[in-house]
Amino acid sequence: MSNTQEEYWGMPLKSYCMLIHLSQLASIVAPGLGFILPIVMWVANKEKSEEIDRHGKVTVNWVISCLIYSVICGVLTLLFIGVIGFIVLAIMNFLFAIIAAVKANDGQLWVYPFSIKFLKY
Repeated sequence: MSNTQEEYWGMPLKSYCMLIHLSQLASIVAPGLGFILPIVMWVANKEKSEEIDRHGKVTVNWVISCLIYSVICGVLTLLFIGVIGFIVLAIMNFLFAIIAAVKANDGQLWVYPFSIKFLKY
């Protein structure tokens, strides 16, 4: 790696990787944005940095897993347990994004627990 620090969307590498993880929380503001934004951020710069590629894959694996878990919770709402599942899933999603972002800012890759490994990192 060279001495000059390359920037991605005007941010240093660690900040960009941190934002990939935090971007999934954009669904709080606009439904669906938390699914699309991390994927766009990953795809836009995955060829430029192996670190971005790894953080993006981990995040996309979690986002897709979360979507699958949401569908399962939706079906289980008929038994009321799905409502509890949605609450637990929302809390996990929020906490996991924060933990992964802090780790990314420290230069570490944190793999989300309960994440299905669709993309290898």
